[in-house]
Amino acid sequence: MKLFKNTQKKIRGQGMSEYLIIVALVAVAGIAVMGLFGGTAQNQVAGLAAELSGGDAATQIADSVTDAGDASTQANTGNSLADYNNQQAAINN
Repeated sequence: MKLFKNTQKKIRGQGMSEYLIIVALVAVAGIAVMGLFGGTAQNQVAGLAAELSGGDAATQIADSVTDAGDASTQANTGNSLADYNNQQAAINN
C-alpha cells in the first residue's frame, strides 16, 4: 500500500511540472511577439490616447504602420540559431 501512495504523489508532481513548462513556453512566446510587434502596439495606444484627448494622431498612426511593416518583414525572414545576434539587434531596435 505504501508504494501506491508514493506513486500518486509522483503523478501529481509530474502534472505540476508539465503545467509549469507550458506556462514558461507561453511566456517566452509572448515576449517574442511583443518584441516583434511591441512598437506597433505602443504607437497604436499612443494614437488612441491622442485621439481621446482631442488631438491629432496622424503621427502615431504613421509610426504604427511603419512598425507593422518592419515586424512583418522580420517575421517573413528565415531565422536560425546561426544569426541569433542579428535577431537580438533587430528586436532591440
